Amino acid sequence: MQQLYPAQIAEWASQQAQRPVLLDVREGWEVQTASAHPEGLDWVHMPMQSIPARLDELDKSRPIACLCHHGGRSMQVASFLQQHGFQVVNVAGGIHAWSTQVDPLIPLY
Repeated sequence: MQQLYPAQIAEWASQQAQRPVLLDVREGWEVQTASAHPEGLDWVHMPMQSIPARLDELDKSRPIACLCHHGGRSMQVASFLQQHGFQVVNVAGGIHAWSTQVDPLIPLY
C-alpha cells in the first residue's frame, strides 16, 4: 500500500489522469472538529464503518487518498478498497500530520 504524507498529496493529485478523491473515513464529530479540503481533490466523507455498504458510491476510475486522524483507520480502509479493485493511497499521519505539515490552521485534537 502506497503511503503519502500530506505535504505530498497536492503533487500526487496533479499527476493523476482522473480528478482524485480525498476519502475522509473519520466520524462526523471529527470532521466537524478538523477538516482538510485541498485543491485538486474532491472531498468525500464516509465514516469507516459505512464503507462496505456504500462501496458502490465510489468510482473505481478515480484515484482515492484515504484520510483519518493518524493514519491507522484510513490504512485499513485503503487496504479494503485496494482488495476491491480501487486505486488507493493512504495519507500517512492523517489529519494530525496535515495540520503540522500543510495547514497549521487545522485544529489538533
